[in-house]
Amino acid sequence: MSESTQKHAVTAETSNEVPTLFEWMGGREVLSLLMKTFYAKVEKDELLAPLFGRMIADHPEHVAMWMEEVLGGAPRYTDERGGFKTMIRKHRGRNIQPEQRDRWMKLMLETADEINLPRDPEFRSAFVGYLEWGSRRAERNSKPDAEPSKRETVPKWGWGEAKPGTP
Repeated sequence: MSESTQKHAVTAETSNEVPTLFEWMGGREVLSLLMKTFYAKVEKDELLAPLFGRMIADHPEHVAMWMEEVLGGAPRYTDERGGFKTMIRKHRGRNIQPEQRDRWMKLMLETADEINLPRDPEFRSAFVGYLEWGSRRAERNSKPDAEPSKRETVPKWGWGEAKPGTP
């Protein structure tokens, strides 16, 4: 068991509250590091760089805010960036291709290992479950003919959850 996992396991055992995925992974500082490290790779990746070519400097922080809210942290993306509809608009018309989504996933998971996100199977299953679900919806919502999403709020992801297929 990693030091990070041990720390969280002890906290969980001594309190009756189940930590959120956001808390378990180490909170805002770790999530920010994940996104900064990941997007530095994206900028150099021949398949992904064109998709993110006009990425603003604080894009990694905006994605960290989104992920914080999704994984059980504060609703910063909703409060500061406009919530779900803003995220959908960011993907509209980008026409993300399956191979780009696959590469995005591969780099994200490599980065998660690189920065030592918890490796316990329960966390990784939930984390990867969200990344797969969310990246597939981003791909679908990026198509020029995508139907507008019926969702109004940022999805919330927890331990062992699988969301219905609503885009």
